[in-house]
Amino acid sequence: MAIKFNSGDSRTRSSVSIFIVAGLCCFFYLLGAWQRSGFGKGDSIALEMTKSGENCNILPNLNFETHHGGEAGTIDDSDSEVKVYKPCTSRYTDYTPCQDQRRAMTFPRDNMIYRERHCPPQEKKLYCLIPAPKGYVTPFPWPKSRDYVPYANAPYKSLTVEKAIQNWIQYEGNVFRFPGGGTQFPQGADKYIDQLASVIPIENGIVRTALDTGCGVASWGAYLWKRNVIAMSFAPRDSHEAQVQFALERGVPAVIGVLGTVKMPYPSRAFDMAHCSRCLIPWGANDGIYMKEVDRVLRPGGYWVLSGPPINWKTNYRAWQRPEEELQEEQRKIEEIAKLLCWEKKSEKGEIAIWQKRMNADSCRSSQENSGATFCKAEDPDDVWYKKMEPCITPYINANRDEDSSVDVKPFPERLYAVPPRIASGSVSGISVKEYLEDNKKWKKHVSAYKNINKIIDTGRYRNIMDMNAGLGGFAAALQSPKFWVMNVMPTIAEKNTLGVIYERGLIGIYHDWCEAFSTYPRTYDLIHANGVFRLYKNKCDFEDILLEMDRILRPEGAIIFRDEVDVLVKVKKIIGGMRYDSKLVDHEDGPLVPEKILVAVKQYWVGNSTSV
Repeated sequence: MAIKFNSGDSRTRSSVSIFIVAGLCCFFYLLGAWQRSGFGKGDSIALEMTKSGENCNILPNLNFETHHGGEAGTIDDSDSEVKVYKPCTSRYTDYTPCQDQRRAMTFPRDNMIYRERHCPPQEKKLYCLIPAPKGYVTPFPWPKSRDYVPYANAPYKSLTVEKAIQNWIQYEGNVFRFPGGGTQFPQGADKYIDQLASVIPIENGIVRTALDTGCGVASWGAYLWKRNVIAMSFAPRDSHEAQVQFALERGVPAVIGVLGTVKMPYPSRAFDMAHCSRCLIPWGANDGIYMKEVDRVLRPGGYWVLSGPPINWKTNYRAWQRPEEELQEEQRKIEEIAKLLCWEKKSEKGEIAIWQKRMNADSCRSSQENSGATFCKAEDPDDVWYKKMEPCITPYINANRDEDSSVDVKPFPERLYAVPPRIASGSVSGISVKEYLEDNKKWKKHVSAYKNINKIIDTGRYRNIMDMNAGLGGFAAALQSPKFWVMNVMPTIAEKNTLGVIYERGLIGIYHDWCEAFSTYPRTYDLIHANGVFRLYKNKCDFEDILLEMDRILRPEGAIIFRDEVDVLVKVKKIIGGMRYDSKLVDHEDGPLVPEKILVAVKQYWVGNSTSV
């Protein structure tokens, strides 16, 4: 019996030992996994969120669909610390903080200074929610939106009278109809573009990015879209009430802007084509400063189109009711400046003239030197935010580069994923070809995760999309579709200025500082992507200011995708909890132990004078 007892005791001790060893193995395995995950910053918050299944599920009950005239829901005010934001009065329905009409009138009118950006000081910012007008509905899906805009969304009829014979816009029942006409193309933008295409290679992907200065309701850009050309259109907020608002309601890229005294918020060598159709910009004035600014943003080999006065002045001076001598002198100055800029005139037919910027300046260098042309001395031609224009020529080649990195751009769509010349030549410090390719893979993965969260991204529900911190444009490239376009925003405080790379990919974008209001009307974007925005601006300006601006430019029932550190997103979630949003916090696609999370929010439908919700 003793022998049997000792044998059983030995087996018991052996079993306990095995159990202890197995337990230690499991413990150290879990410890190693925890260390590899990077789970550290905000880990206690992340763990709490992970344990709470209600906040980290894949959004089974967050509704992204539009309901047009749906009534507003109710804010959950169970947390007394959540600040509830009240609606602004209806007078602010179309408020544009940095292009406010009343403030504009306090600035000088010389050189359109009063039409430039003039943002309110901190103490005069609004801390309320901009209401939609009564009867507001979700815009029609593209391509119907190109031709029709609901009247309730932008109830301004002045252009239907002022531009009646030019076929800009017509009022029909409860909608505006856009026949595709313009001041210089009353027969329609399609026929006008056909004329341009007889000189400019619009159809083969060489011309992809275009700039429309003084765009009106952006019919030129609207009709270029089906030819796979994307236009950045701009016009001031002036007597042509809501022209940029109409453009965005139609689903056409546009911003409020003017050629005045400040450089355009675009990088050098960005556009394949620039266009002015009777845009009323005095191109020959001020030593050709506006043509020189267009030259800065025009890629070597790019085209400049000018239609309307003073082109063909000999035939049209009576119809334009302007002195013959004045028009002749105006065209002479334009021709002179174009030669100075090394632009070659390719065509002048009717009221349309087309120039092409030469691929290099060698052929006209001697004439530039003989004329005493002044070249810009700024080291970085992309440093433009609030910088004054200068009457100087931007050199073809940056003094620090061995070659012009914008020449070897591939045709679209090949250029979307080809290595951009600025990356290939090493012009963007700190970004190698390998890092660029890895960034593309990362964003394909991220966008795939977004589509799993929000199943209607690809359906055409969203047309106007914004990426608030665009980086190399990976988000927009991964999304690329004829159903929508992306405004790639390059924060002025970003560590690396890569907006030029984005344009080389055949995408569009703009510089902006998110401590200020964006140059657009309220309710002009359907989907906003904010990757690392709040981490970037953490010590620059208040989260509240940025979120209120995001709310201003987002349509009712539009969506926001935030990607940031978990502690940042918890603060953001709390603030939007008082701003009429439904939101959910979602795990990173690599799992719950990654501290970066995704917060998805949907703006509730409500209009001015709605009951508080």
